[in-house]
Amino acid sequence: MSQDNYSGGAVALTTFASVILMIVGVFQSLAGLAAIVNDEKFIVGEDYLLKADTSAWGWVHLSVGLVLFLAGLALLQGAVWARTIAVVLASLSAVANFLWLPVQPWWAIIMITLNIFIIWALTAHGRDITKV
Repeated sequence: MSQDNYSGGAVALTTFASVILMIVGVFQSLAGLAAIVNDEKFIVGEDYLLKADTSAWGWVHLSVGLVLFLAGLALLQGAVWARTIAVVLASLSAVANFLWLPVQPWWAIIMITLNIFIIWALTAHGRDITKV
């Protein structure tokens, strides 16, 4: 595919997904920090499938969030490997937020939705950002 043969709309969508990926990373990290620093504020029912300390989940969210942000930065620079990493991490972020549903349901639903958009944009149009 030549450099002239790319879609400006696809590049814009992928760039937007990269920025959203970085924002999701920041939000994920903030949620993780909140759970680590003040885990008494989060209430989890006893009937939930996964039994884990809220601060432990906070560390998971913080770690995933930081790597999501870094992958978004690399993606904006056109790194091909970052697209694969971003899709994998957005998938992990969606799963982590699914498991976070009993703790913060609205937050988790918003984050899952954003991650699904990122996965779609990067798999459908991610290749075009490297041609600019």
